[in-house]
Amino acid sequence: MSQQFFREVSPEAPELQPILDGLFGEYAARYGDFFRKHNEVELTEWYLPPRGLFIVLERDGEIIAMGAYKPWDATTAELKRIWTRRDLRRQGLALLILQELERRALRAGYQRVFLTTGFRQPEAVQLYIGHGYQPQFELREDMEIYGQPPHDGRLRFLKVIDVHNVAQAS
Repeated sequence: MSQQFFREVSPEAPELQPILDGLFGEYAARYGDFFRKHNEVELTEWYLPPRGLFIVLERDGEIIAMGAYKPWDATTAELKRIWTRRDLRRQGLALLILQELERRALRAGYQRVFLTTGFRQPEAVQLYIGHGYQPQFELREDMEIYGQPPHDGRLRFLKVIDVHNVAQAS
């Protein structure tokens, strides 16, 4: 029987490289260099406890999914790097990561979570809406509109977290 568990890691851990390569490879395949002009500066310390976190989901000694959060403001954590290995999709792993990040953000004192996804990621949009995230944009049949000016390609979501709704989601 397979064993699966979450583990905290440093965002600079060498063992993350294969799964990070998968994430950024998928971004490149979906978006090309679209987001290069909006490239964000990321600092490692943002993802370190007590205000930040980077976790992996392991199964039988292999990293199969990951996610992170960093402070967005004093009461809001920004979820980042939620990704599942391509060969293990459609098993609910991204939802497990999302729920674990919410639980840990709540324990760290956050009251809300914020996240963005790209306009060419309909599966992520459905995951977030299905898990109680409120889109901060108008849902449209053709999301490519958000890749055109004045938009920056990022679809923003917000969710209030508390003991009740995090426990319900588990």
